[in-house]
Amino acid sequence: MKIVFAGTPAVAVPSLDAIASSGHDIVAVVTRPDAPLGRKRVLTPSPVGLRAEELGLPVLKAARADDELTDAIARLAPDLGVVVAYGALLRQPLLDTPRLGWINLHFSLLPRWRGAAPVQHAVIAGDTVTGASVFQLEAGLDTGPVFGTIEQPIAPHATSGKLLETLSHSGSELLLSVVDALADGSATAVAQVGEVTLAPKLGIVDAAIDAGRSAAEVSGRIRGTTPEPGAFVTIDGLRLKLLDAAIALDAPRIEPYVIESHGGRLLLGTATDPIELTSVHPAGKRPMPALDWWRGRGDRGPVRVDSPS
Repeated sequence: MKIVFAGTPAVAVPSLDAIASSGHDIVAVVTRPDAPLGRKRVLTPSPVGLRAEELGLPVLKAARADDELTDAIARLAPDLGVVVAYGALLRQPLLDTPRLGWINLHFSLLPRWRGAAPVQHAVIAGDTVTGASVFQLEAGLDTGPVFGTIEQPIAPHATSGKLLETLSHSGSELLLSVVDALADGSATAVAQVGEVTLAPKLGIVDAAIDAGRSAAEVSGRIRGTTPEPGAFVTIDGLRLKLLDAAIALDAPRIEPYVIESHGGRLLLGTATDPIELTSVHPAGKRPMPALDWWRGRGDRGPVRVDSPS
């Protein structure tokens, strides 16, 4: 089949590779425009855009699925459109342009966690399993019938970043199997069934850690917002990013919002068990082991973090 692929971040690259190495013909890759990165804000192509260039595929850069993009894709007369984390909504008539419409690889078990940050919300909510779904794209938010799913357990220490990396590869295999089934006419989609939950994009406010909650809730939010937007606490108004942390079930209870050192471990008190901090990123400094940051403060005893409320 002639396929248009739309995607932007690194998690979409394995899917692009899978289709590019198949017998199908990618007639265009749609991605978002170059974005400023780093301290010098250098305009840089998206990971999908870079990979498409390496593969010698034609690239269309568009921030919106507007009439210009629709016309460009229509001229290619594709059989199928494939979306993996493109970053913009597709609307009619673009949805109707490919002969078989568009399919989407979404990193959740639909209809749970429809939206931009499904894995992050699954971890924050304390889900024990997540997965990926390939569905027929409609005008509604992730509402279309589903061609296939895979499941992925959420380990107690898994971050959303690690889960997305795993799902990007297993999901690419699922996606290619659906593309092949559509090509030979054997694909069947079924309507979504179950409770609908929403997973809107996370901002910096979502990454603020409230140590007055239970250890399970604190751990879930830290892991769910790692690596982006980046979990943090504030101390005297300065952010301390929490890069790596876990529930310390065998440690003594500590007052909520208090950081103390116990037996060579740095602990943050919560409403239940403490959280052990192993790697942090202080404001204006480099990432470092949590105990190095603690020792660098001098012998000043316990520290109280600010409440985000």
